[in-house]
Amino acid sequence: MSESRTSPAAPAHPVTDRVREALAQSLRGADELLPEADWLKKLAKSEATGVPLRIKLGLDPTAPDIHIGHTVVLNKMRQLQDLGHQVIFLIGDFTSMIGDPSGRNSTRPPLTKEQILANAETYYKQASLVLDPARTEIRYNSEWSDPLGAAGMIQLASKYTVARMMERDDFTKRFAAQTPISVHEFLYPLMQGYDSVALKSDLELGGTDQKFNLLMGRHLQQEYGQEPQCILTMPLLEGLDGVDKMSKSKNNYIGITEAPNTMFAKVLSISDVLMWKWFTLLSFKSLAEIASLRAEVEAGRNPKDAKVMLAKEITARFHSAEAAEAAEADFNNRAKGGIPDEIPEVSLAGAPLLIGKLLLGAGLVASGGEATRMIEQGGVKIDGVTISDKGLKLEAGRFVAQVGKRKFARVTLAA
Repeated sequence: MSESRTSPAAPAHPVTDRVREALAQSLRGADELLPEADWLKKLAKSEATGVPLRIKLGLDPTAPDIHIGHTVVLNKMRQLQDLGHQVIFLIGDFTSMIGDPSGRNSTRPPLTKEQILANAETYYKQASLVLDPARTEIRYNSEWSDPLGAAGMIQLASKYTVARMMERDDFTKRFAAQTPISVHEFLYPLMQGYDSVALKSDLELGGTDQKFNLLMGRHLQQEYGQEPQCILTMPLLEGLDGVDKMSKSKNNYIGITEAPNTMFAKVLSISDVLMWKWFTLLSFKSLAEIASLRAEVEAGRNPKDAKVMLAKEITARFHSAEAAEAAEADFNNRAKGGIPDEIPEVSLAGAPLLIGKLLLGAGLVASGGEATRMIEQGGVKIDGVTISDKGLKLEAGRFVAQVGKRKFARVTLAA
């Protein structure tokens, strides 16, 4: 499904400096804005009439928790919300039961209603850490999808052809590979597109992998006699490794419910190069502020200063400013070899106990082999003293065990 990037008609309303600023804010960090000229017209009309635009983001609650990679589109929603537009947080409780085939090479098992509702319970609460809840419209697409019924579903299906549906990249690949495609999977983009009709959205946001579904919304709005929405796709955020997109399965993610100290330290672990993309996509600092900061770094300022600012901003957003300050202090304390204020308390028995077994029992290593390697590398300390003897046996007592720079446990060892 393709879409022209521009529209030949000039805006019917004047393009003011505020409208240009709103366009720049819309484009910040975006992958595509289609059609850009249509969005400019919508912004100009909204500015002239005082009527806010309707900005839609649909999320299927397929898991109970989100990580900061998911917040890239939420940040964009907040930016548009702060410009005075009406944002709609759409929970896909109906579409989740179909299962989004985007990027899939096999049929996705549908979720049950019970699973969806359980996930949705925490979904919006977490999203509200980014969006302003008082200015956010919350909707569930079962509101209009359930009443549609069989007759309505057949009528909706008549609005699109199989040939155009097969233009979708993942369907094309699966068909060529003779991998099964279930008929119900064709319903997903149709139902997501129908959401735009029901909500009369002016703009729909999504990741780059959602482009087909977003364009479906434009098509169906035209079919139903509405002014078609524009679409804005946001890039997928690279994770901590700077290579793969952020994902729990890749273990390169930061969960938005992670402890402040962990969140702060993880942000500081990213590369200096990746930091600037994270600033653009995750920070609420203006582009001018980010450009100024980057110029200072390129002129010789320590890049860690900028990374600390980013880490504190992200930690404060999902916790508090006080928690961010404490996390910075904790990180600096660790860097100096100090012991964090809050570390796990572990009780073990069997003294005298080999150092390797103690580290394993305290959850500081995953195996005896890892314990041996860390000792050989000088990465194990007991009460701040580096341990080099793999055969060391510890007597009963209470002490702090440390592995590497970040793993600590306060161990009480009994006979």
